[in-house]
Amino acid sequence: MPRTLPSAILAAHTADSAKEGDICSVRVDFAFANDITAPPAMRAFREMGARKVFDPARCAILPDHFTPNKDIAAAQQAKEARDFARETGMLYWEVGRVGVEHAFLPEQGLILPGDIVVGADSHTCSGGTLGAFATGMGSTDLAAAWALGETWFLVPPTIRVDFEGTRAPWITGKDFILALLGRIGVQGARYAALEFGGGAVKDLPLDDRFTVANMAVEGGAKAGIFVPDETVLAYAKARGRRPFEAIYPDEGASYARRIEIDAAALEPLVAAPSSPGNMRRAAELSGTKVDQVFLGSCTNGRLRDMELAAKLLKGRRVADSVRCIVIPASYEVFAECMKRGYLDIFIEAGAAVSTPTCGPCLGGHMGILAAGERCLATSNRNFVGRMGHPQSEVYLAGPLVAAATAVTGHITDPRELVSGDFWKTL
Repeated sequence: MPRTLPSAILAAHTADSAKEGDICSVRVDFAFANDITAPPAMRAFREMGARKVFDPARCAILPDHFTPNKDIAAAQQAKEARDFARETGMLYWEVGRVGVEHAFLPEQGLILPGDIVVGADSHTCSGGTLGAFATGMGSTDLAAAWALGETWFLVPPTIRVDFEGTRAPWITGKDFILALLGRIGVQGARYAALEFGGGAVKDLPLDDRFTVANMAVEGGAKAGIFVPDETVLAYAKARGRRPFEAIYPDEGASYARRIEIDAAALEPLVAAPSSPGNMRRAAELSGTKVDQVFLGSCTNGRLRDMELAAKLLKGRRVADSVRCIVIPASYEVFAECMKRGYLDIFIEAGAAVSTPTCGPCLGGHMGILAAGERCLATSNRNFVGRMGHPQSEVYLAGPLVAAATAVTGHITDPRELVSGDFWKTL
């Protein structure tokens, strides 16, 4: 029977039938946790009597959430994770050599087309950009995957999402995914897998695709997977640490649902509080004042995001009433921003630039909101209390809307600030 891409990847990793609705045991290609989710995974690992991980080169801990350590508890967590990684020989990168996990691991060539990747973090689905079945799981299940090199899945139904048409230069991957979430809501893909394709994807930069796959989970999806193309294969071949074999959907595969989104009709979008599915046009929210703008996270902290924001901010100043926080998602991105002069642009504009960390995205540190404050963030969630006080508010948008908002002090469609030749530079 013809298979969808998610089903085909699962089938390639199991001896079971892997039909939709089946529970099957699958081999895992890579398994990781972060400084918050690793300690409970480590405890579960020991409690089950495990002593060795299935393959130290395919298991990892990345200190990225409360690091650089924000307090004594965070320092203790990081120390425990560091010691466990050394004990088992698994991969571990110290602060100054790491980054936000979902940006850093693909850069390191550890997530590859055709892989099954599990991580103790819900945004593990970012790896679907590269044609991998990548999904988050709880720390206990992650511990079992570390020990056994396998896990189990209920084979999900697949929703095919095609982005068609030609996008305007002011439209980014964030607008693609917010448009989809506005259509299906936060439960519209619950325990389904999203398979992304369509003519508009061909010219969508890889960094923008990461944004789309990253927020698949905000629609309830188990995974969000792009069909590999030349762009993906070139990236994987240049960076891959091990051989891989890309997997593709079969012609005639049956989908639970098909959705088509016209990229040519999109406008800059914003998710208003308190749901990623509460989609609005940026122009519709014009005049909504903000206290803080956050550019970064595993959703929009990549080089393309920094480039777009820097180009719009060049020669401009952050509004006096606004705090603008810029956090590149990895040291590779940070270093390239430095070489290209983007960090100078951010600093001259009056922004605070930080070392790579998840920081404010989860309300951890580096930008917590007080009661009554409002933030426009390029991150992935705007639930009540997500970035601080439960009486604060978070709006979600892409890097162009974020940069424009930082300048004006209120939510702004970037087309209000720039026009004409500027868009040709993107």
